[in-house]
Amino acid sequence: MKRIPSRSVLFVAITTLIACQGAWARQPEAPGGQSVVPSQATIVQATIAQSAATAAQPTPEQPVQLDAVEVRGEYIPEPMLQTAEVASFVQREDFERTGDADAAAALQRVSGVSIVGDKFVYVRGLGERYSSALFNGSPLPSPEPMQRVVPLDLFPAEVLQGMTVQKTYSVKYPGEFGGGVIDLQSLNIPDAPFFKLSVGGGFNDNTTMEKGLTYYGGGDDDFWGYDDGTRKIPRALQDAIGTGKRVDRNNFSNEELATIGRSLENASVNVLQENDSIDPDVNFGFSAGWSADMGDDARIGFVAVAGFENEWRTIFGDQEQGVFLGPDLETLAYGNDYEFLSTRNNARVNALLGAGYEWGNNRINLTTLYVHDTLKEARSRAGMDYISNYGYRRDDTRWFEREMINNQVSGSHEFGEYGDLKVEWRAAWAQATRDVPYEKMIGFRDEGDGYWAYSVGNQENYTRFSQVDDEVASGGVDVTWRLPIERDVTLSGGASYMDNDRNAWSREFRYFAGDGPGNGATLPHYFPYQRPDYLFSDYNLSQGWLRLEETTGLAGQAAYDATLKVLGTYLQVDGEITPRLRGTLGVRYEDATQAVHPYDIYTGVRSGALAPLKNDYVLPALTLTWNVAENRQVRFGASQTIARPQFRELSPQLYTDPEKDRQLYGNPYLVDSELTNFDARYEWFFGSGEYFTAGLFHKQIDKPIESIMFTGGGDELWQTFVNAPEATVYGAELEFKKYFDPGIAADWWDGNRLYLATNYTWTDSEVTAGANDTVALDGGSGTTQPARSLILDGSRMQGQSEHIANLQFGIENTAKDLQATLIANYVSERISARGNNLRQDVMEDPGLTLDLVLRKTMRFGETPVTLGFAARNILDTEYDEYIEGGGGQKIHVLRYDPGVSWSFSVSTEF
Repeated sequence: MKRIPSRSVLFVAITTLIACQGAWARQPEAPGGQSVVPSQATIVQATIAQSAATAAQPTPEQPVQLDAVEVRGEYIPEPMLQTAEVASFVQREDFERTGDADAAAALQRVSGVSIVGDKFVYVRGLGERYSSALFNGSPLPSPEPMQRVVPLDLFPAEVLQGMTVQKTYSVKYPGEFGGGVIDLQSLNIPDAPFFKLSVGGGFNDNTTMEKGLTYYGGGDDDFWGYDDGTRKIPRALQDAIGTGKRVDRNNFSNEELATIGRSLENASVNVLQENDSIDPDVNFGFSAGWSADMGDDARIGFVAVAGFENEWRTIFGDQEQGVFLGPDLETLAYGNDYEFLSTRNNARVNALLGAGYEWGNNRINLTTLYVHDTLKEARSRAGMDYISNYGYRRDDTRWFEREMINNQVSGSHEFGEYGDLKVEWRAAWAQATRDVPYEKMIGFRDEGDGYWAYSVGNQENYTRFSQVDDEVASGGVDVTWRLPIERDVTLSGGASYMDNDRNAWSREFRYFAGDGPGNGATLPHYFPYQRPDYLFSDYNLSQGWLRLEETTGLAGQAAYDATLKVLGTYLQVDGEITPRLRGTLGVRYEDATQAVHPYDIYTGVRSGALAPLKNDYVLPALTLTWNVAENRQVRFGASQTIARPQFRELSPQLYTDPEKDRQLYGNPYLVDSELTNFDARYEWFFGSGEYFTAGLFHKQIDKPIESIMFTGGGDELWQTFVNAPEATVYGAELEFKKYFDPGIAADWWDGNRLYLATNYTWTDSEVTAGANDTVALDGGSGTTQPARSLILDGSRMQGQSEHIANLQFGIENTAKDLQATLIANYVSERISARGNNLRQDVMEDPGLTLDLVLRKTMRFGETPVTLGFAARNILDTEYDEYIEGGGGQKIHVLRYDPGVSWSFSVSTEF
């Protein structure tokens, strides 16, 4: 059994808690023998009035009359009462206030949370690998080829009841816990029937009614995000693949290769078109719920949600590569300098179906979530390649189709007159897929005078097909027993199982100069200047001027199977130590096996002997909550957790990050990271929905995973991954929420109040690489090399921003159903990737964004109509990822302006 190295502070606290538990005294009882039991965060102080004529004290078995009860903590929000851990909550009213469309957008308002790529969550400066996402307590698969973590932009706001971001560890959660866990809760069965309709639209000042790029693709069906069959692998190519041989001249004749080449879709996926006016955004949806009593204390209910949205975005920006020159390699110069134009069309369909049945103290729920999200992109970039010293243009067409289906059944059963014993269980099966058919690239060289020529001999083209299938089967049971004593003491335990299986593959084909009569100098002079659909036409293939051949796997393995199986069990005690101090002590045992198996895509035979990661851990966790005064409490937390490498990081194959056009190569010699976490937070709840919190946190990470950037052949950048020796993360969080009534004596102000919510997180980190530390890279044998050759000792962790701040300021009027909120979000610069050979790191600067959201409900008889309006990125903040050299010179690895977006919506409920 592998145990994480202990920390004396943690176990001194555990010993103290056990000693205090043993000294508990009995409490007096309420009338009828019922115990008065303090809740999780509320202390009930009873003053017992004694009669002057009564000389004897009552025994604990005698009923005692309570003359007065003083309740402390009455303003503590309900979610805070249900958890002993440091946590933040996003509830249904928060979605409505900010108008955020999905879970990722809403989470960036939470203290200490930042969003990368509009979909991945960084908690307290730690990357997405250090946070896990659950849906109603069950783990989720991911359709992303780069991450095992599910992208949270897949979860529309309309299917969610709320979200919990827990920042201190509780043993009921999986042991993969670094920054935190995000638990998404789906809509509940309603108390009363309802039916809601909504419709909306929007536009972007860089996109809507402006020029953009597009391509035909699958025609009208592309609008809905579904391919009509145009992008399906053609039968001739499927048959060739079915032979188990590489599609090239060694295995197929020229005539057969010409037939296969002609079968590929041509004009609809090869030709970029300029659209003079890009369409506005559109969305619509409905939700409905019904419930009814079934007699004998039974109740049944259903909920259904469905929605569709279609959004266009055009971005124009720079893609540059920096190289370090000179004898000391300190002078930063351009390797290449491109401008690019990209138009993306994102279409999403989502649906949620839920059913619930209750009888007595029992409840069973069925939930099915379906999300289909498609991104269609047309992109062109042009500029100067200084390494090769010629002008270059590259055109791309892409279709990324992601889909998730999540099925879950869960139950809750309470036993005993007061529900002293509670059993909760869940079982889920989920599948996420990512299909990328006809990923196309065609390159041209600048011939001068405005002419771009295709280079036949250099095969400046590719056609790729790739797919990811990710499945998770999981289950769990939790048992909670409130002990039959006067003190509030709860014992809990449970077990969970997760089986995550993934298959990923990619196949690549290129058109080469043919062996026919048109080979070499006999090519017509106009040949390289043809439009792409003419260039790759049936005629040219039939003439033998071009031939199709497969290039799959030339840069590493093209397919892999992966698995992660985790069995976890836990025990936990939660209870009152003194009238003002509560504690939770738990321990989790987790046994896991993770493996990635690259295989030959032609024969299916696994290649290499990559040993699986097999580890078991004992993970302790302790939290203490001290009620220092009325409505004020201090929480302390200490825990030990882990973080596992992701599948792609372990896979020794070259693959492309489509978001940044960067090559990545996995490292099969990565190992688990181990964390020791300490937290302290002061909480003051001074009014209903009003509070101030201040917290400190410290994390010690053994063998954190960092990405390292290198320069490959030509002008390509690529990244790999290593375990750095050690890192430390520490910081502070502040959060404040308050309603104000300025007392304006005017009819127009009647009933209005001001709303202010703000949070700030300061984080720092340090990566330690000692003189004798080593790291392992994939060189076929896991050869180690000095850590300082790749990692700068004392540098910050990748992805960690020093400052994260959020501000919401608005006006509310409950009587008039009016909300107007100004929302600001600031994230300081962070390391996107480690620098090339210890040179300057690639930095990302998210900057400051400002949004305005308005919401007003009007009533027409008994029918409410809600109008919504939102303006996003009002300050027109640009995205910038850069390398900075001496003298302040910047090379913009990726820079673009996302523009200002406006949206509106109308909804009504019956």
